[in-house]
Amino acid sequence: MIRVMTIDDYDGVYALWKKIRGFGIRSIDDSREGVDRFLKRNPTTSVVAEKDGKIVGSILCGHDGRRGCLYHVCVDEEYRRHGIGRAMVVFAMKALKEEKINKVSLIAFAQNDIGNAFWNTIGWTERLDLNYYDFTLNEENITAFNEQ
Repeated sequence: MIRVMTIDDYDGVYALWKKIRGFGIRSIDDSREGVDRFLKRNPTTSVVAEKDGKIVGSILCGHDGRRGCLYHVCVDEEYRRHGIGRAMVVFAMKALKEEKINKVSLIAFAQNDIGNAFWNTIGWTERLDLNYYDFTLNEENITAFNEQ
């Protein structure tokens, strides 16, 4: 079942994030408080996939009024290649479209071969005509990568 994510899903989503090899979790942004703040700004667009009462997929999805963005798209390794990722993306895109958002972006790590193959397979376009920049406002917001 694919449905809107709520803060009540946080523990299950966080447990899923911890299982995904190479997944980056930020100490502040991905805390319960950080995700709650995100969901309050974007109450209809983030998604979870459930199977047998367990969260097996999730997407944090939001927008700024002009462009949507997908974050932390993941499916439990045991449930991949069953259409769950695609179904979650479709759900999130419909929610964005209902909010009059016309363009959506995402960032995938270059070394994320599985993720990059997924995005290419479902019709997303890799942008080679721009550079991506970051500026850190809070040095305490550390990213830890799952090494499993």
